[in-house]
Amino acid sequence: MYLMDEQYYVNLRDRYRPTQTRLIFIAESPPSSGKYFYDPEGLTAEPLFRALMCDVLERQVASKTDGLKAFQEEGYLLLDATYVPVNKGLSNGERDQIVLAGYEGLTRELVALSPQKSTPIILIKKNVCVLLEAKLLHDGFIVRNNGIVVPFPSRWQERRFREAIKQILG
Repeated sequence: MYLMDEQYYVNLRDRYRPTQTRLIFIAESPPSSGKYFYDPEGLTAEPLFRALMCDVLERQVASKTDGLKAFQEEGYLLLDATYVPVNKGLSNGERDQIVLAGYEGLTRELVALSPQKSTPIILIKKNVCVLLEAKLLHDGFIVRNNGIVVPFPSRWQERRFREAIKQILG
């Protein structure tokens, strides 16, 4: 299991931070496998990366770096609700507690990126949608899900992910 600190993930992400952020995606956490979305050494076949390239950018990319640059150029940014990998060895309740414990840090990041809270957000993964949508809306953020749960795009959820994203993006 990879246990990097938050700054490690932020440093990888900041290399591909758009100058003008148009849309923020929020997923659960970096995976315990170390296959982080913003790691340019990773594979284009990683589930979340592949889904965002195909279903959001609607393109195939030759390398992870090419895809990350395209994501950046579109003004898209992916944040994690927590930077503690929660996908292995924890019960759903424990995962949810960690996600909720990271809420204050997440909102600080969001305000730093969009001080007026005007950049739209799309939440990814069922527990992230359920736990955070109402809280973010209450705190003045624009969450585009409107009750639509976007599943994580693995384990036969790719079609549901695609449908939910298309419904949200219109």
